[in-house]
Formats: sequence, structure tokens, C-alpha cells
Amino acid sequence: MTKLLHPTLAAVTARIEQRSVKTRQAYLDVLAKAKKPGPYRGGMGCANAAHAYAAMPANDKLVLRQERQPNVGIITAYNDMLSAHQPYEHYPEKIRAAARAAGATAQVAGGVPAMCDGVTQGEDGMELSLFSRDVIALATAVGLSHNVFDAALFLGVCDKIVPGLFIGALQFGHLPAVFVPAGPMTSGLSNDDKAKVRQQYAQGLVSREVLLEAEQAAYHSAGTCTFYGTANSNQMLMEIMGLHLPGSSFVNPGTPLREALTVEAVKRAVALSQDKDSGVGHQINAKAIVNGIVGLLATGGSTNHTLHIVAMARAAGLIINWDDFSDLSACVPLLARVYPNGSADVNHFQAAGGMGYLIAQLLSAGLLHDDVHTIMGQGLHRYTVEPWLNPSLNGQLDWRDVPAKSADEAVLRPVTQPFSADGGLRLLKGNLGRAVVKVSAVKPEQRQVRAPAIVLTDQKQLNQLFKDGKLKRDFVAVVRNQGPQANGMPELHRLTPVLGVLQDKGFKVALVTDGRMSGASGKVPAAIHLSPESVNGGLIGKVQDGDMIALDCDTQTLQLEVSDAELAARTAPTPDLSDNQHGTGRDIFALFRANAALAEEGASPLFTNI
Repeated sequence: MTKLLHPTLAAVTARIEQRSVKTRQAYLDVLAKAKKPGPYRGGMGCANAAHAYAAMPANDKLVLRQERQPNVGIITAYNDMLSAHQPYEHYPEKIRAAARAAGATAQVAGGVPAMCDGVTQGEDGMELSLFSRDVIALATAVGLSHNVFDAALFLGVCDKIVPGLFIGALQFGHLPAVFVPAGPMTSGLSNDDKAKVRQQYAQGLVSREVLLEAEQAAYHSAGTCTFYGTANSNQMLMEIMGLHLPGSSFVNPGTPLREALTVEAVKRAVALSQDKDSGVGHQINAKAIVNGIVGLLATGGSTNHTLHIVAMARAAGLIINWDDFSDLSACVPLLARVYPNGSADVNHFQAAGGMGYLIAQLLSAGLLHDDVHTIMGQGLHRYTVEPWLNPSLNGQLDWRDVPAKSADEAVLRPVTQPFSADGGLRLLKGNLGRAVVKVSAVKPEQRQVRAPAIVLTDQKQLNQLFKDGKLKRDFVAVVRNQGPQANGMPELHRLTPVLGVLQDKGFKVALVTDGRMSGASGKVPAAIHLSPESVNGGLIGKVQDGDMIALDCDTQTLQLEVSDAELAARTAPTPDLSDNQHGTGRDIFALFRANAALAEEGASPLFTNI
């Protein structure tokens, strides 16, 4: 049951709408021009149509020639190197069969790249990761450009992939869009135990063989990694924005329920294609975007989404910024404890009540917009349910109300008894610039750090200093030249074990960087995404070893304690970026680096106008 909107939610939504009046209208005008009253292939040249359907079975060709039934496009991010996407291998044939059963047809419109950040962490390939989001968006648009589809299904799960699919889908926002999850792998070695082995390895206490055994016990089968990083934050986001079927985000692969949900997703896409007002571009408005941010905050989701949601919103003509995140975080309580914010994984979250319970709780407090359009129809209250195979319907898919109580309040709590009163994502401001920090996993006594800087330009340097025994003290690690213009803004996940070990030994440590941390960033206070970045004149470029830096998550300040006169006299060293910007795979991304420069001035939607 919903109540009056929280005033902050209402105010933030209103200012986004006001800020976006011109850009949103321009976007809606594009959708209006693209919309057609009948099937989008209607009236297409005969040669064009023959090319589009040449390889299809004869019966499908007969359906298509009638130009009455919908044709559903599939954009797939399948590969079998990425565990979360391996289940998608046979989805196209299942989708085609489900479409035929619904009197429609379906075709794979295109594939998009899908890199695994788990494989590339700390390796050169990670420098291509963030840019891959925009490649995925471009590839999605190429797949849909044939203009023979009446709705689209999007098969993707992980880090940059869902945001890229989302941005690409909005370029064809006159079409209905249904996102189809594949589900998380079953629980293996606990995330806490995995983290302990990583820290032991960083200290030289266990061998590489022991570390590899632990990692393989954690990441052991097909499905999404079970910690609450960017991939699972993506799934939460698609559901709370009404683009998944209710309760479908965290159902394990290969189960009868998962199979039934996939078939039902096809049926929904076919049904939506009959309604020319159900395009995803109209569905994703300011209220839907705000709902997504609220879900991120209430679950302690990935900091990567402070970049992605900005770009995703901009693709729909909506302009948001970090102030919106920060203001919402102050009023949205943290309702979930999933690793790294707690010891549970997403399977435990699902068992405790999952998305249906979370959405019901937030609606009851006026912390979500109910009056949004979803793939299930009008109203987010349609998502306060869970799917099941109903015995009274011969085991067919059905939905039932979620329980009124959480099954495990150590994992998922009611809005009246949150883990914390705020969402734990905060905007830091000071003379160093603007950065974001996630404090939901940081203990209150470790949220203020004032210590001398250790300046680094590579995360491997910190690991070497640790091995050399030179980090037995309080310090702030300043890792610069890690922004999008410098080297593509890689995640700096290899800093986590070392900083965690030092924090556990009682030292005050923190991180300040113009790069990113993993979506699973945890207990060490980390001021990330610092803007402006060093190669664009950011003050981080002038920081020297020994400078005092004060990072305070509670007052939301980030200050370099060096006088203005001293800073004016300093010259930032010119970084050698040749290794970062050239070499295997890098040169082709020069276009994206150029657009990243424009984004700092608010002239490009590729990254962020923060």
C-alpha cells in the first residue's frame, strides 16, 4: 500500500523534470516521428523484406508476409566465457518457439560484446571496460536499425552490458523493451571466506594454489556472481524500473521457474507490441529513473551506477547529476545487507523476500513512485509479488503476494527497522573536486581519515609498497591518471585486499582516485570518480607525497590541506600516457576519450555531466 510521496523524492523528481524540459521534449519528438500505426515492416520494399527473412523457416515467412503479426527482435550479449551470460546460449531458440506459440515470430537482431570484469580486473583489458558500455549501445542500435521489429528482448546481465543495452534500446524507444535475466549461480564459498583468503594471499600467508581453489569455489558455475556488485545491481535496477518480469531478477539458471519466466517474457513482448503507446522511451521517464536510484540506495548497490544511471537517463532526454543521488541518499534507508555490505549473497536476499518485499516496503513509505508504466501495466505495485509454479494451475507460472515479513531480517529489513537511516552513498566536495563514496559497508569509526598522501599512478605500485613493508602507517592512497581521458577509467579492485589488511591492523587508510573501484567496493572509505580528473587539470594532479588530506564521509568533505599559494606555485607533472592509450585494443578507443573530454563540459551524454 502506498502513501504520500516523501517530500525529498517529490522535490528531486520535480527538479529533474524541470532541468530536462527541452532535452526530454526533443527526445519525445524523435519517438513520435518513428512511431507507425501498423507493423514496422509494413510497406517495406520487397527486396528489403526478402533479405530480412531469407533464412527463416517457411511458416515464419508466411506469418511475416501477412504483415499483421509482430516480429520480436532479440539483442543478445551471449558468450560462454562470461558465467552470467553462458545460460543465454539456447535462449534464442526458446524465444522463437515461445513467439510462434503466441502467433508471432522472433529473430536475433544482433549480438553485442560482453567482457567480464572479473577476468580483466587489474589487467590491461580493464582499461577498455567502461568504454565497452558505449560500444554495446552502438551495437544494440545497429541490431535494431533494420526496422523490421515491433518489440525487442534484451539478453544481458553484467556490468557495462545492461547499461549499454538500455542506452541502445532508448534509441529505438518507440519499441517496447523487455529485459530478460538469466539469474545468479547457486551459492558457493561465502564471500566473507573468499575475501579472507584474498587478504591472506596479499600478506603471503597462503599460496596461489590456495587462492585459486577459493576463487573457483566461489565462482563455480553458470550464472551471475553472487555478491552484490554491478551485475546484480543491474538486475535490481531493471526490475524496479519495470523492465523485468516481477521477481525474475534472482531466480537461478536452469530451473523450471527460470524457464517459465523466459517464456512469459516473450509473451509480454508480443502483447506489448500490440500497444503503440508502450514504447520504452515513454516508460522510462523521470519517475522511473528516480525509482532506479532509490533501489540502488536502499540495497547498497554498485557505485558504478553513479556513472551509468546518469548516461542511461541522458539517453531518454533526462538530465540527472550526483546532487540528485546525494539528496535521495539522505532520505532513503538501507534495507538490505548483501556482500560487501553484509555476509549474505543474492540468493539469501531472494530467499528473504527479494525485490517484491523491498518494493512493497519502499512504496509503503512513499519512497517510490507507484504511478509509472511497467511492462506489466500501470503501477509499480504490480511488482510487490513473487513468481511461482502454481500446482492448482498444473504447475504454470503465476504470481502471489510477497510475505508481509522478511524471512531473514539479517539480510532484508522492513522500512521501519532499516540497517541505517540513509542509503550510504554520499557526494564529497572540497578543493580536490567532487567524488562519490559508498559508506554502507564502512564502519562509522572509519569514515573519517586525516592522513598524509601516498601518490600513485598505478594500483600495482601500492601492492609493491605493501610487499616492501612501507605501508605500516596511516595514509591516504591517491591514485591518479585513472580517469576516462587518461586510461579509460578502469576499476582498481586490486587495491582492496591491501587496504583491507592495513585497516584490519588498526591503521587509518583511505583511497582518493579519479578512477573507479569495483562495484563490490567495501569497508575502506574510497573517494572515487573524482572530477575533474588529473589529465583535465584536476587538483589531484598537484598532490605530493606527504600532503595532508582530510576525508570525512559524515560532513561529506574532501580537502587537500595545502595553502592556495603553495598550490599555485606547483606544476602538475605531465603524465606519460603512451602505455595507457596505445597498444592492444586501445587505439580504437581514441574517439571515446575525446568524447569524455567533452562530457566534462556537459556537451556529451557518453559519460557524466556531474
